[in-house]
Amino acid sequence: MKIIDIDLVSFKVKSNMSATKWGYSEFGPETEKVQSFTRIKTDDGLEGYSEQGFPFYFYTPSQDEIEGLVKPLLLGEDPLDRERLWQLMSRHNRFPEGLVGNIDCALWDLAGKSAGMSVSRMLGRARGAIKAYASTAPNLGDPDDYAAHAVKCKEAGYTAYKVHANIFWDPRTRQPAPGRPAFPKEDVKICAAVREAVGNDMVLMLDPWGVYNLEESIWVGKEIEQLGYYFLEHPMHERLVEPYRKLCAELTIPVCGPELAPGGPFVRAEWALQHATDIGRTDVNFGGITGVKKTVDMYESLGMKCEIHVGGSGNAQILAATVEDTCEYYERGLLTLDMVHTLTAPYLKEPVDPMDEHGYVSLPNGPGLGVELDWDYISSHSVDD
Repeated sequence: MKIIDIDLVSFKVKSNMSATKWGYSEFGPETEKVQSFTRIKTDDGLEGYSEQGFPFYFYTPSQDEIEGLVKPLLLGEDPLDRERLWQLMSRHNRFPEGLVGNIDCALWDLAGKSAGMSVSRMLGRARGAIKAYASTAPNLGDPDDYAAHAVKCKEAGYTAYKVHANIFWDPRTRQPAPGRPAFPKEDVKICAAVREAVGNDMVLMLDPWGVYNLEESIWVGKEIEQLGYYFLEHPMHERLVEPYRKLCAELTIPVCGPELAPGGPFVRAEWALQHATDIGRTDVNFGGITGVKKTVDMYESLGMKCEIHVGGSGNAQILAATVEDTCEYYERGLLTLDMVHTLTAPYLKEPVDPMDEHGYVSLPNGPGLGVELDWDYISSHSVDD
């Protein structure tokens, strides 16, 4: 089997997310955007796709990258040589890490379809369901707004809830803002209101998305520790490891990360060995399924947990091939005040992350990534039309 073509499948979807000039997304009126996924074709008629079911977070290649980087390296290769191709892409000094992840997921999808089984079965399936936590959108409003939303999520079956509070947002002017200065006191008020509303039996987390400095991170960590929060995720910018090492030494509450630091399993191993994190964090943007499996195995060998960042089909396949002792939760979001469940993308026939009344997400077990695409929708919304 040989790779004979690689292209992008691009079509129009509606989204209420848009980027601010500060580099963070905000929610507003729906607008039409272009969604794309990579398609790899073989000489025996098989195709693999990189579609993740979580628009606008996962890396999307440009046409120039497909033509100038991916095709010259992969055309004529055996798509089942995933480790060899992963090494070639990862060591290529022009391949962005997200592009490696994108192509790797498509290769795994193709391999699963070739074998007639899910990626998680090929990895060694460990479970068919996983606990979910409700992950809020940022900047939802006052503490009472978050508290009311957390109660709704608890009533829907969630046993855990993660707060994204005031991120690149000024809660006083209620306008998008630079990440600094942050508003740790206002964030802690939100955390306290959520805890009071849901009681002590719900697991709670806080993700400030890198807006605090070290002193603020220490103060917030100690405050939410008193509120019984499970972990503090990505509180500071991840360019430097030393502030995180100091933070972990100061706090009892676990620090979760790194969330966005490049370098996949290699950088995350350094963070772990430097005691700059207590719970790992990664997703398929950081080297694809191959890269995430290496990362998760590294954390397991160190006796550390690893929370997978966001949802999507590639991440779901990894979670199905891990145990709760290593990867405990599926992140379900980002949820606005009027949402307790994630929306199913219009180009998918089935949701990636269906959740039952007990707060468990069923993990996909169909061939490849387990995504069933609605080609009628994709064709009727093609950007070429």
